[in-house]
Amino acid sequence: MGDRGTSNHSEVTDFILIGFQVCPELHSLLFLLVLLIYAMVFLGNVRMMAIIMTDPQLNTPMYFFLGDLSFIDLFSSVIAPKAMINFWSESKSISFAGCVTQFWLFAVSIVTMGFLMVAMTYDHFIATCNPLLHSVQMSTHLCPQLVAGSYFCGCISSVLLTSVTFTLPFCSSRATDHFYCDDGPLQRFSCSDLHIQKIVSFFLCSIITPTITVIIVSYMYILCSVLKIHSTEGCKKAFSTRSSLPGVMSVLYGAIIFMYFIPDRFPELRKVASLCYTLVTPMWNP
Repeated sequence: MGDRGTSNHSEVTDFILIGFQVCPELHSLLFLLVLLIYAMVFLGNVRMMAIIMTDPQLNTPMYFFLGDLSFIDLFSSVIAPKAMINFWSESKSISFAGCVTQFWLFAVSIVTMGFLMVAMTYDHFIATCNPLLHSVQMSTHLCPQLVAGSYFCGCISSVLLTSVTFTLPFCSSRATDHFYCDDGPLQRFSCSDLHIQKIVSFFLCSIITPTITVIIVSYMYILCSVLKIHSTEGCKKAFSTRSSLPGVMSVLYGAIIFMYFIPDRFPELRKVASLCYTLVTPMWNP
């Protein structure tokens, strides 16, 4: 069985990304939509990083995390260029190395983004609930450590998931019913047991799921603290600076959870949900 897996795996040189199965008349519309969103993500995040790096007044923990979030958003949009090319390509193929690279970069960006949002939530919690201790607790040493920890978790998680996915022996069709390389569609045409993949996925979920709980509990405390503000102007200002991140996280995690609960017989709905957290979330990030 091992020889069979090695042989089949060595024969796979590329994959076919079927993408959105719509009528040809909608290809141009979808292409323009993806192009517009990608341009907004790229230009918006580059502009944000440039402003943060050049304005000394923005040298605060909140903008430090925001700059890193803008940087990681550029990686989360790596799917868009290939998706736009495939709108006009007849083969719709992607090389094995290209698929691995796309999968790894996107996995790094999604996991790192999740942990960065936890760090930003912690910063918001301290600034709202313990404002007098904010400058002490969110020190110039802690902020880089939180960012480095986020990247470390993202890289380790991505390496694990990429390794167990692309060492599978692929025995059936190379055509994956998606617009990018995702582990679910790739595992469907593997001829080996997926026991190890399920263990790794469960392990990663057991690490990431508590972060969602931390975020929810933290924002419950933040909401309670904001509601105690007697000034109407101060209350509005607190809501305006604290509400954007929960909105983005709701779209991100909501789309991911929705996608994995959609039955396999509705592949187009899964693609729409994937589009939300691959392109829409980076465009809406605060």
